[in-house]
Amino acid sequence: MRRIPIVERGNWRARAAESGFRFHTIDGARYWDERAYYAFTLRQIESDLEDPSAELHAMALDLVDEIAGSDALMQRLAIPAPFRDWVAESWRRRDGHLYGRLDFAYDGQGPAKLYELNYDTPTSLFEAAFFQWQWLEDQREAGRLPAEADQFNSIHEALVERFGALSTHLPPPLLFAASRDSEEDQGTVDYLRDCAAQAGLHGAPIAIEDVGLSDDGRFTDLDDGVIGTLFKLYPLEDLFAEDFGRALPGSGLRLLEPPWKALLSNKGILPLLWERHPGHPNLLAAAFDDGGALPAGWVRKPLHSREGANVAMHLPDGRWLESEGPYAGPCIRQALHPLPQFDGHYPLVGSWVVGDVACGIGIREDDGPITRDSARFVPHAIVEDGAQATLYA
Repeated sequence: MRRIPIVERGNWRARAAESGFRFHTIDGARYWDERAYYAFTLRQIESDLEDPSAELHAMALDLVDEIAGSDALMQRLAIPAPFRDWVAESWRRRDGHLYGRLDFAYDGQGPAKLYELNYDTPTSLFEAAFFQWQWLEDQREAGRLPAEADQFNSIHEALVERFGALSTHLPPPLLFAASRDSEEDQGTVDYLRDCAAQAGLHGAPIAIEDVGLSDDGRFTDLDDGVIGTLFKLYPLEDLFAEDFGRALPGSGLRLLEPPWKALLSNKGILPLLWERHPGHPNLLAAAFDDGGALPAGWVRKPLHSREGANVAMHLPDGRWLESEGPYAGPCIRQALHPLPQFDGHYPLVGSWVVGDVACGIGIREDDGPITRDSARFVPHAIVEDGAQATLYA
């Protein structure tokens, strides 16, 4: 694994505009950054990322089966009591799921280490599935990458196929919802709507703020029509905490992602995985946090924190690193395994699972060891060692 400078495409902004990639620059700073890429060998992809992703995904699903049958485990994950039966029933029915992202620390040398699962509202999808593949094709055509350069990326095809498999199981009408003011979330939802349409499954957009509730407790669109299935790029734990969400268990609404995904997007899954698979090479030691002093060499994370918010790191040398954010409540602690550093950049590897298949990666890098919402997306390529010497910056 190497970070290699490369000449960016002179027309990449026009290419982004053509494809509807509106959030490539956020608050004047690059989000998409193709001035470098991460190079992997095929062995690193297959043995160190793809296979472990599939294995950890299967381990997580086995754990969902256990949690769904245990009120005590639901309580450990801080699932509110009024929603526990609803969450468990969605698993017993095996309500269909779409996708998820496992976040790894990986330096190309040892086993990838799982930081967390993003299985309810994962983002950075369009840029991983579509735009970085377009970058690869353009750079091969320009001769800046060898013709045989490849990418671990069948995410788009897997999404279309998965929507096709789900299409007969989702009650109509299908709506796709995200927060009105989040350009990134709206862009992700637009991309997923397009993937669904390519599978023959057509759904209309709606802002999550515009979803209504009828007098008889059913969720409705702007025309007061009852929604059959709602894809919502909105955290389920936030809905649990809102008055609006109280109607979910009795509403008859089918959610995508299904309610049981709340058990996997919760960081409490990490100590449960460690308890059942101690010493697994791709897991970090983890425990539910007792609120006491955080020992050196550990990280504290709230169960529901996102985008690197409210993370506290106690480094082995006694120093502290902390990020701000809005999240509170119960926490876990996880053994410290810092992200690798490449020329002052800290990459986090997001490994995508669509349905139950590991099918691609996307990399976000930050200027420090905590990956925040301002982290940049950097593309990757599979380039064997012998070919790397032919590349030019």
